[in-house]
Amino acid sequence: MEANINCDLGESSPHCSSENDPILLTIINTANVACGYHAGDEPTMRKTIKIAKDNNVSIGVHPSFKDPENFGRKRIQLSPKELKQLITEQLELFDKICFEEKYPMTHVKPHGAMNNMACESYEMSKVIGEAIKEYNSELIYMVGAKTEMETAGLDLGLKIACEVFADRNYEDNGLLYSRTKSDALITDPIEALNHSIKMIEDQAINCKSGKRIPCKVDTICLHGDGKTAVNLAKTLRDGFIKRGINLKKLNNLTSLK
Repeated sequence: MEANINCDLGESSPHCSSENDPILLTIINTANVACGYHAGDEPTMRKTIKIAKDNNVSIGVHPSFKDPENFGRKRIQLSPKELKQLITEQLELFDKICFEEKYPMTHVKPHGAMNNMACESYEMSKVIGEAIKEYNSELIYMVGAKTEMETAGLDLGLKIACEVFADRNYEDNGLLYSRTKSDALITDPIEALNHSIKMIEDQAINCKSGKRIPCKVDTICLHGDGKTAVNLAKTLRDGFIKRGINLKKLNNLTSLK
């Protein structure tokens, strides 16, 4: 059995610290790197890519609405043309730095409100997928497991990696608990580990109510900010290995070949 641990990094902003990033990049398998639209900037991107390269961590672009004031967590309605252009701009920006640092990007994972909206909307997911496919059809589209993103990615013939969250609770419809709810986050590392192992081994979303939603699980996300992030990452990595789960970079997963 195999899996991948991914983390959103390079998110330096008034809303998020990236002080954990260098340590996390020695633990995780895959980094989703902010490119300045919700957080981060070019020097942070470059630094994150360099450390990822040194640690053999696969990297992808983490595109967002242009909304640094709200850390990309505000829902914004764009036309399909505007959305495609927004994704393409961030792909081009990140890819340019990857080229200069001689370390290729492997995937695309939308951030925050864009991701949540795409999970709910087939049309939005399709536009994002089309932007990816037109830019580079070999890129992996990281999608919420059992969501409209997965359906759109499959319909477009893209390589998709189905993602679940180690540190988030799920509603009975398979979508994440809203961050406005007090129990949206799972903060105890052991609870997050058990939650994650169950999803990987059962290939199912583990809803807070106890409901199970069968799905494909390729990658487990943890959030890189906060005091427990490094402990959580180490707990997941060590717990997975102890359980016999083989951890790989995203682009090395056999399920994506």
